[in-house]
Amino acid sequence: MSGLGGLNKTQGGIVMAAVQSQLFRVDTPDDLSAATNHVCNLVRRAKREYPAVNLVLFPEYCIHGLSMSTDPDIMCTLDGPEVSAFKQVCAEEGVWGVFSIMEKNAISPGAYPWNVGLTINSSGDVVNYYRKMHPWIPVEPWYPGNQGVSVFTGPGGVKMSLIICHDGMFPEMAREAAYLGAEVLLRTAGYTSPIKNSWELTNRVNAFSNLMYTVSVALAGADSTWRSMGQAMFVDPEGNILERGDSTPDHIAACEIRADEVRRRRREWGVENNLYQLGHRGYVAVKNGASDCPYTYMRDLVQGRYAQAEDQEVVIKDGSVCGFASPPDAEYVDETTQRAL
Repeated sequence: MSGLGGLNKTQGGIVMAAVQSQLFRVDTPDDLSAATNHVCNLVRRAKREYPAVNLVLFPEYCIHGLSMSTDPDIMCTLDGPEVSAFKQVCAEEGVWGVFSIMEKNAISPGAYPWNVGLTINSSGDVVNYYRKMHPWIPVEPWYPGNQGVSVFTGPGGVKMSLIICHDGMFPEMAREAAYLGAEVLLRTAGYTSPIKNSWELTNRVNAFSNLMYTVSVALAGADSTWRSMGQAMFVDPEGNILERGDSTPDHIAACEIRADEVRRRRREWGVENNLYQLGHRGYVAVKNGASDCPYTYMRDLVQGRYAQAEDQEVVIKDGSVCGFASPPDAEYVDETTQRAL
């Protein structure tokens, strides 16, 4: 059920719109300002086309394009004009919005910027701030997110989590969000068309294996170099695609989301209630099930000794193939523990 593609909202449901915003070439502050105005106008358009909409989701790079530029002149700050414009339009339209910025990083001298997702409520307040955990290496230069996966309460009391693009290729990200209570996983991207099949696969698997909705959208259209794929997608907790977009720039896809469908399955299902069963293995044979960690990679990762079987054979281990210089000689700082690793 999609509420006729978001035109209808039933009691207990919310309507979400995923905007396949146009890919722009952004090289200057004027380009950044123009892209920001374009996104704000799309918020207004989404509210006109779907009066019942509660949340509008924009792709990664919606105001920065795919140049991967780290030029300080086009990096954003939380108190800068771009975020201020997003806050203002959400308050004016009375709608939640999810936006993407590349943010200046003062964590250490010469540190690469953050790739950030911001969720702003209908009063114009930032209610969730997320730093991309898994930059798409070796292509992306962003500092790896160091605040973990977050879950926030969205419109209608629905528990949500935001991840960005390549994050969604790691099943651990979706599982972490679900484990923390997310009923809807939002995924924004700048992906280009070669990733189309993997995009659908992971959006559907992330939904089914965690019994939650996934709502995903990428940029659309072309600049002078790249062509993004669009492909907005709403997937229900059983992995079924409820609504999907295409490759049309600025196309808006919408859908009704019912969190009670997530809650009911997680509470009442026996077969394939995998989020619960991961930590209660074989509860038919063992009282309450086994709750150990039988996975070597998990134990090794915690101990700081992660190494796949082919670790020494991996060829590409930095960004030089994409023209990036060696990173600064500084330790990674994990803000979830407030210690250097």
